[in-house]
Amino acid sequence: MALYEHVFLARQDLAQAQVDALAETATKIVEDNNGKVTKVETWGLRSLAYKIAKNRKAHYVQLNIDAPGGVIAELERQTQINEDIIRYMTVKVDELETGPSVMMRKQDRPERGDRGPRGDRGDRGPRGDREGGSRDDRGPRRDREDAPAAE
Repeated sequence: MALYEHVFLARQDLAQAQVDALAETATKIVEDNNGKVTKVETWGLRSLAYKIAKNRKAHYVQLNIDAPGGVIAELERQTQINEDIIRYMTVKVDELETGPSVMMRKQDRPERGDRGPRGDRGDRGPRGDREGGSRDDRGPRRDREDAPAAE
């Protein structure tokens, strides 16, 4: 059997229990057709890059599936019919990811302010002279030199 990652986006106005029910429905479709769902991840309510069907946010859910291609065709057919799912994507993969996905690991990272000073860049010190000299060596700007004085 082939390995797939199936991600769907559910409407923002659904409760978490309804999103979990959508994931259970998808799991049931796969298992009824002799497939197997190895992992279900709910990524939560996240902002969309652009509005989709008047939604600015969506609940993201990922399923790791081990099933033949016909099962995926049936899953996608049922997903298209469901009005609560605004987008979906299924990708065939060589191997399924064990442990948390990249999206789940992203949430475990510390906040930006917790990284400490400058990350791995270290202290650079002053920039030194650039080509053309420093700012003090420059003459007056032409656009200000000819401009009349403000009254």
